[in-house]
Amino acid sequence: MESMKYIYGPVPSRRLGISLGVSPIPKKTCNYSCVYCQLGKTDHFMNTREMFFPVAEILMEFDAFLKSAVPFDVVTIVGEGEPTLYLGLGELILGIKERTGKPVAVITNGALLYDAALRAELGLADIVLPTLDAYDTVSFRKINRPHRSIDFEKVNEGLITFSKEYAGSLWIEIMLIDGINDDDVSLRKYAEALKKIKCDRVYINTPVRPPAETYAKEISPERMNRAVEILGGIPINFLDTEGFHSEIPDDYEAIMSIIKRHPMNQFEVESFLASRGCDKQAVEGICSRMRADDKVTAIDYKGIVTYRLR
Repeated sequence: MESMKYIYGPVPSRRLGISLGVSPIPKKTCNYSCVYCQLGKTDHFMNTREMFFPVAEILMEFDAFLKSAVPFDVVTIVGEGEPTLYLGLGELILGIKERTGKPVAVITNGALLYDAALRAELGLADIVLPTLDAYDTVSFRKINRPHRSIDFEKVNEGLITFSKEYAGSLWIEIMLIDGINDDDVSLRKYAEALKKIKCDRVYINTPVRPPAETYAKEISPERMNRAVEILGGIPINFLDTEGFHSEIPDDYEAIMSIIKRHPMNQFEVESFLASRGCDKQAVEGICSRMRADDKVTAIDYKGIVTYRLR
């Protein structure tokens, strides 16, 4: 199978199992520029929904993937930025659901949930995973660094409204950053915010992959335990090393297709290549090639090398 433009993986997801990714937006296109983003800084900063690619083109690729019969647990619309900026989202969700009985999930920053039309489109998904990183305007600007047209109160009200309208599974994720929003005062403010939101799960995360800003650091195990105690959420701050898949025959191109949307650390690369029958020498050769590739950034983060596309 040739390299695909919109479909990638499956990749392991700490919340969803083996996830088949769908990316309906151009690279690093978002209405936030979060300090912790694993894709690096936002390249295309915008807050207008657009039909970036034809829905039919994405679904054609999805059909081609389904013929491979590779197993997956869920189809996740996320990609390389904020998927709700894609104007064809509702049509895309319906098209995927016509083709598979697997659940469809959308991972979103939730910024556009004030838009009633978007809420209706997201309502078609089985699982929606919005982030709740901020509890007021100051924390919003410090952590999410939103597009200038986005107002915190509007975003917050949109999430509350959606949570009451939505019939599917709503899983909230809070990203905690050392010294920024992991203190008890912040945690209690999150707890107050959560009281207004009708959700099925709360996931507590912290940066485990290289973030956009070096100061966005992982919180301590003690603070994570405290967050779980105050928020009653599920901690997901651990790494996956198995479950990556690509139908692309060439090992190097297969890795490139994954790290375009999902950075991989050295252990994940080794595990993935081993599952494809590569010996140690071949793995070392591919890692050396990535380190020399101008399109790839190799970041030493806490003693672990992580590869992502520039």
